[in-house]
Amino acid sequence: MAGSPVEQVPSATATTGGDEFGYPHGHFGHLTAEQEKALQDFKIFLGEKGLYTHAPGEKPSHEDWTLLRFLRARRWIVEDAYKQFKDTEDWRKANQLEVLYDTIDVEAYEETRSLYPQWTGRRDRRGIPIYLFQIRHLDSKTVANYEKKAESTSASLAKTDGSTPEKLLRLFALYENLTRFAQPLCSAMKDRDNAETPITLSTNIVDVSQVSLRMFWNLKSHMQAASTLATAHYPETLDRIFIIGAPYFFSTVWGWIKRWFDPITVSKIFILSAAEVKTELERFMEPRNIPKAYGGELEFEFFDRPNVDPRIKEAITWVKGHTDFPRGPAYWVPSEDGNTLELYAVGRQDGKQRREKICSIPSPFPKVEEPAAAVAGVKEEQEAKIEASMEGVKALSVSSSNDKPSTAEISEKVAAVAVPDAVAEEQKPAAVKA
Repeated sequence: MAGSPVEQVPSATATTGGDEFGYPHGHFGHLTAEQEKALQDFKIFLGEKGLYTHAPGEKPSHEDWTLLRFLRARRWIVEDAYKQFKDTEDWRKANQLEVLYDTIDVEAYEETRSLYPQWTGRRDRRGIPIYLFQIRHLDSKTVANYEKKAESTSASLAKTDGSTPEKLLRLFALYENLTRFAQPLCSAMKDRDNAETPITLSTNIVDVSQVSLRMFWNLKSHMQAASTLATAHYPETLDRIFIIGAPYFFSTVWGWIKRWFDPITVSKIFILSAAEVKTELERFMEPRNIPKAYGGELEFEFFDRPNVDPRIKEAITWVKGHTDFPRGPAYWVPSEDGNTLELYAVGRQDGKQRREKICSIPSPFPKVEEPAAAVAGVKEEQEAKIEASMEGVKALSVSSSNDKPSTAEISEKVAAVAVPDAVAEEQKPAAVKA
């Protein structure tokens, strides 16, 4: 069959509860009875361990679609999903991932973005965001310069666990962008099948043309470390991965790569011959959403800003004169009435903390109406917290770079203003790019 995996993995039918057919099977709103039971058991298990809460009338600490990512990754075995979930929660806390994304320098973020998969601004036929990665731009000199700069300069106010390199922490700001910007945006679009199901995946075109065996070898450790951490802490954020332009020696490279991923992820990787590219991509993407370099109609080059789907732009209500998405980190926050998602540009620019509203879009999951008094109380509480937190951010921003604030200070002052309590946990990740 055209576009089949380089090495077929054993069928996951027996252990995945029937989601071998892929999205939306095994996703929110499309669960078998066995999968639904596993989800409920997972919530109970996490609750007993203090990792999940859902008080009556309040939002859960983690949404079902986030929990389902871990269950799918661990073949619906609750104990295994718990271990990965706990490891991820511990890792996020130790490296202050929310603080990292909220306070990363915009230019450092953009420099990192230029070295990794780029969102094209388009979606596949199922509504999943399409990313393009051209590996030839990761030559040894470029990577060496980037890593040297990353290790010598901290790009955010976040403290780390001391074992995760700064270069990889910057990469995970891009995974945060996938799970907190691109996926919620695509979830809000209703011009797709299964519109009731949140998008928690990405479709990737990986172009390995013009890459020598020596270049692959030089990139091996860099890519392995990134892929291993991504698989561990952003599970089930990848759907199809189409590898294009594979050279004759790629079977050697594949021997390395397949060891970096779990079997489920490996089964999603499809290596296409030149004759297969257009036909296979069009099975999953409309021609207007495929870059011209791969037989489509889309004007998009690797270093371009996203060429945003006109349908998405039509659904957006821009504010303050904005007409496009911002450079740097950004994420969606539910509006006060819960009927829309509001996009805020964050990060630090010219040494100053940024939090600017860019636009809004109808929410895919409108808020259930609450008594006016309760809504007013929440509003007053959040406004007071944001005002107090902004003062804290200003103070932190002028702190000496040699005397970073403590974890507690940053968590309380920065994370609070960046993500209101009502949505802080909802926006926790899911993803990135392998």
